[in-house]
Amino acid sequence: MKNTINSATEIVEMRYEDSAIDKRILRGIKEMGFELMTPIQAQAIPLLLEGYDIIGQAQTGTGKTAAFGIPLIQNIDPEDKHIQAIVLCPTRELAIQAAEELRKLAKFTHGIKVLPIYGGQDINTQIRSLKTGVQIIVGTPGRVMDHMRRHTLKMNNLKTMVLDEADEMLNMGFREDIETILKGIPKEHQTALFSATMPKAIMDITDKYQRDAKLIKITRKEITVPLVKQYYYEVNGKSKADVVCRLLDYYNPKRTMIFCNTKRMVDELAEKLKGRGYFADGLHGDMSQRQRDMVMNRFRNNKTDILIATDVAARGIDVDDIEAVFNYDVPQDIEYYVHRIGRTGRAGRKGRSFTLVVGKEIYKLREIEKSCKTKIKLRSIPSVNDVNEIKAQKCLNDAIDVLQNKDISKALKYVEQKINDDDITALELAAAFLRLNMGEEAKEIEKVEYKTSGKGCFSKRAYNNSDKSSGSRKNGKSNKLSAQNKSDKKKKNDSRNKSGKNDKSGRTDKKQRIPSSR
Repeated sequence: MKNTINSATEIVEMRYEDSAIDKRILRGIKEMGFELMTPIQAQAIPLLLEGYDIIGQAQTGTGKTAAFGIPLIQNIDPEDKHIQAIVLCPTRELAIQAAEELRKLAKFTHGIKVLPIYGGQDINTQIRSLKTGVQIIVGTPGRVMDHMRRHTLKMNNLKTMVLDEADEMLNMGFREDIETILKGIPKEHQTALFSATMPKAIMDITDKYQRDAKLIKITRKEITVPLVKQYYYEVNGKSKADVVCRLLDYYNPKRTMIFCNTKRMVDELAEKLKGRGYFADGLHGDMSQRQRDMVMNRFRNNKTDILIATDVAARGIDVDDIEAVFNYDVPQDIEYYVHRIGRTGRAGRKGRSFTLVVGKEIYKLREIEKSCKTKIKLRSIPSVNDVNEIKAQKCLNDAIDVLQNKDISKALKYVEQKINDDDITALELAAAFLRLNMGEEAKEIEKVEYKTSGKGCFSKRAYNNSDKSSGSRKNGKSNKLSAQNKSDKKKKNDSRNKSGKNDKSGRTDKKQRIPSSR
């Protein structure tokens, strides 16, 4: 009978630094942006550090990689250049993803090498890499078996074996391979098995190959995703702040929350937004209580439009009229995503969530969609022209409102005098005022498109706004649209030349930047 430890998925108040985790690994955890352990981590990490075999029953997207990865790395001897740990994954994309996360966790634990091995990659390249002294192997069962047959995996020093998503590996027909691998490793080792379900075949393996294993059962509550319009944008890491500004200008939400994974990123983004004329404040755990109270009072009293926060610092914030939530960083845990977007769309109000996705974070987003049974739609970043049209329309609507509801007789006199003195038209003066109120014209942002295939391949394509208009990905009309735009511009220039006013209407405004109406 397994010793069962039941745990709900409420986000527990257990910090990484309050555990027995090595300080060098804590540095890696902090840089990755993690503050609190997820439920599976809070239960598994202490047991694995104490040397127990464990069975972790938890869904994808609950932080399992760090749950086994942190103790695994802490158990590695960097001076020993032999294989000390093997992690088995069902697919090569999961192997690559897990290997990358382990490398990040081990970043400040110098001398540790992690190598993913999987089918589809040249085995001789892998053999050469193995000869350089690798301590951690992350691989698919089939390829690990290939290396074992070739005697290119030396198992004598193995300390830890991890079976990740064991039920998936069994469903894919890897049971025989898994058992062969488990029979070929030293008897004295620690085994951690993770599985979303616990069929009889899994229990048979645990009975056969584990010793006094602790069963950790994370029971996920039914996840209810708020009725919020959910979008994501594929971006370069360096352009994330520019994309946020572009979306803020385009959608112009009344009140906004932006979530970051690290305190440092909260501070950096807050400074960037304030430097560009936005009313923004940051909120995180390193701030004093007095500072946090001041930030929240300004946000509640509409003195700031934008609150940038970590997940932990945002707990307990209860503001109803938030129109937009940004996931500046894809959250570590699926439940964080649900908590974040639940800040908007309350009490029947409209709400939108925007998630910025960089590189292989697209896999995390797919896990969120799958677990939450929701659809997060891909959107193109608005172009400069899109934003200019929105800004111009807003300025003109505000002007109409003034015209209909305010006394403008004095203003008319000033305008009439200026027109007569400087020999300009009322239309030109109105256009100049509009240009002034629209602020500095932004530069185009490089767009990226991430693609994944069923075989786990990952590719990235970069292009500028001028290459594709929003919506042209599917209809393949980008070239036609580009030609049409050139034709339209030529017609406009010809028209201006005929009117004799091209020298005035084509002036360049070189005045100091004026922030947008925000």
